[in-house]
Amino acid sequence: MTATRQVRRYPFSEAPGVDIDPLYGALRRDEPVSRVQLPYGEEAWLATRYDDVRTVLIDPRFSRAAAQGQDQPRTREEITYEGIIGLDPPEHTRLRKLVGKALTARRVNEMRENAVRIANACLDDLVAEGPSADLVEHFAMPFPVTVICELLGVPVEDHVKFRVWTEGLTSTAQPIMAQVEQLFGYIGGLVAQRREQPTEDLLGVLVHARDEHDQLSEQELLSIVGVGLLLTGSETVSTHIPNFLYALLKSPGHYEMLKAEPELIPAAVEELLRLIPLNPAAMFPRYATEDVRFGDVVVRQGEPILVSLPGANRDPEIFTDPEDVDFRRASNPHVAFGHGPHHCLGAQLARMELQVALEAVTTRFPDLRLSGGDDGVEWKKGLLVRGPKVLRVQW
Repeated sequence: MTATRQVRRYPFSEAPGVDIDPLYGALRRDEPVSRVQLPYGEEAWLATRYDDVRTVLIDPRFSRAAAQGQDQPRTREEITYEGIIGLDPPEHTRLRKLVGKALTARRVNEMRENAVRIANACLDDLVAEGPSADLVEHFAMPFPVTVICELLGVPVEDHVKFRVWTEGLTSTAQPIMAQVEQLFGYIGGLVAQRREQPTEDLLGVLVHARDEHDQLSEQELLSIVGVGLLLTGSETVSTHIPNFLYALLKSPGHYEMLKAEPELIPAAVEELLRLIPLNPAAMFPRYATEDVRFGDVVVRQGEPILVSLPGANRDPEIFTDPEDVDFRRASNPHVAFGHGPHHCLGAQLARMELQVALEAVTTRFPDLRLSGGDDGVEWKKGLLVRGPKVLRVQW
């Protein structure tokens, strides 16, 4: 079966703006489980249909742990330390529960007031640069980094270090393990401080779990904080804020709608998450632990399979008019944050931050527009995430 199927180079061509390559739609319709070759690693299957994607993400026959030690399909040469992302239940579940207790929906909502304060302080800095400025540099980057650093108890003077490490961890060009070692070394210093002087911040809670209850190894603690929380708590948001605002400003009617009806912002965040991909390509392959059939395709034991979250999020079998932006969509079960055991640890935090960001910007800048149109937008290159590196706006 494998030998007779076309193997496509992946990622596919880069679509303009925040769109996705139309090939995803064609594959979802005609070849929902197809063969792809990434720049590095072995060939893989790629699932693009919603039901198939959810199956791969939740079915225990597809293992992340089995990927460790394999020549995994990937976009960068280096095979990196994956921490909690590279585990299966029950080990993965044990670690998730510890973080989940600290990042419940209730606790995240309690953090909203502080996030609003941080957002408006960042927008004050943006205004000081005005009447035209780069929204990425003066808002989209500092806002989520400050939120996650305050959550973890990172000193204000060290926030800039986390910005550098966050970008380094998502680079396809830099040696990532050097960045991981620097980050883990820094977090190790904070852990030592918490042991001498216990705190109630999230890092203090995790250190207590490690030391008092032996629920975490030292490496697991560093991984959860550095990879599980830093990346999901800052990079997702700092990339999607300019993504979302670019999309809204390119369709001013939608920006006007959120100004007039701010109660739509939570639904708007979900719809924009559904439509706008964070990653230019699928990541984190699962390996089949036994043969699994998808229609006329059999993924054999030991073969890797990737899932396209953007492909699944535009499946017309699930979403009515999936290419349209609809802030009043009745049902929106998107998988932008994944699904099943590896559903994003920081999803609730990211949602809250994105809601706060859109409400703060639409309230304070009723006449916001792109400065110079698309000429004022510079897109990120050589990163695992996709979004504007520069987004010049005026008001």
